This record gives sequence, C-alpha cells and structure tokens, in this order.
Amino acid sequence: MILLRGSTLAMALSLRAALLAGESAPLQIANGVLVNAAGMTVYTYDKDEAGSGRSSCVAACAKNWPPLIAQGSPRPPYSVLTRADGSKQLAHGGRPLYTFVKDRKAGDRTGDGVGGVWHVVRVAVP
Repeated sequence: MILLRGSTLAMALSLRAALLAGESAPLQIANGVLVNAAGMTVYTYDKDEAGSGRSSCVAACAKNWPPLIAQGSPRPPYSVLTRADGSKQLAHGGRPLYTFVKDRKAGDRTGDGVGGVWHVVRVAVP
C-alpha cells in the first residue's frame, strides 16, 4: 500500500511539473528548483528587469549562460520574450531563464550565487 501511495505521489508531482512548463519547454521541478529536460538547473539573472520583455545577458554573457530557448506558447507563470538576435527565450514570472555552462551534470548548481546576481529558480511543491 505504501508503494502505491509513493508511486501515485511521484506521478502527481511529475504531472504537476509538466503542467507548470506549459507547451514551450519541458521544465521540471527537481529538489525544489526548475531544471530543463536534461535535468540541468535553470537560473535567473538579477540584471534582467522582470516583465521588461528583454534579456540583459548577451554576447559573452550568453555564451556562459545560455538562454533557455522557448517553443510554442507557454502557460503562466511562463512567458516568451524576443532576444536582440530574434530568438525566443523562455521566462518565468517575467524573468528570462538560463542554464550555466559550468554545470556539467544533472543536478549541478554551480551557478547559484555567481557574482551575487545569478540564482536558481526555486519552486515550492505542495
């Protein structure tokens, strides 16, 4: 009986995470933070103004912090912004989302706190 409850809970959490991501990106919640389909941690940048519709991380910054590319039309709290190069970037709560090149494997969070301006996206799971 406990196994059934545990698997039911896991399935419910998995479904909830998939619904959070909407159609545009296969984001999931792992250990309380957003991760992409490969399990790589997702970050926000303090220099991005929430709701501005633009990313402040361009050129060399975007090479180290690759933007999370959006496809389709996500549901809130997700949205899509158009970068200066015309590509579409996924945002959460109006803040553009990124990964970090120094994260080598799923679950790494080496970018959290870098320069005091990069942060993992924490999501509460009920």
